[in-house]
Amino acid sequence: MKQNLHPAYGPVAFRDRSGDLLLVTRSTIVARLGDDAETVEVDGATVPVVDVDISSASHPFWTGRGRVVDTEGRVERFRRRYGSQA
Repeated sequence: MKQNLHPAYGPVAFRDRSGDLLLVTRSTIVARLGDDAETVEVDGATVPVVDVDISSASHPFWTGRGRVVDTEGRVERFRRRYGSQA
């Protein structure tokens, strides 16, 4: 493997703002965060934090809070506007 070719790979905590979820994993995003990134202590180790807007803890599909789109109303409106004119 060539030296100094690959980005840094290390532990990162992804925090969901609305779902109160903290997921610690490894990522190459640590190279872009820099030394002044916000950190959090997890299991005695200090890791940088990346805030995300949506995760499986807050996404409507995974939480069951999704809304149902009324497709029948749209179809009927289309038929009224552009349906066959006999």
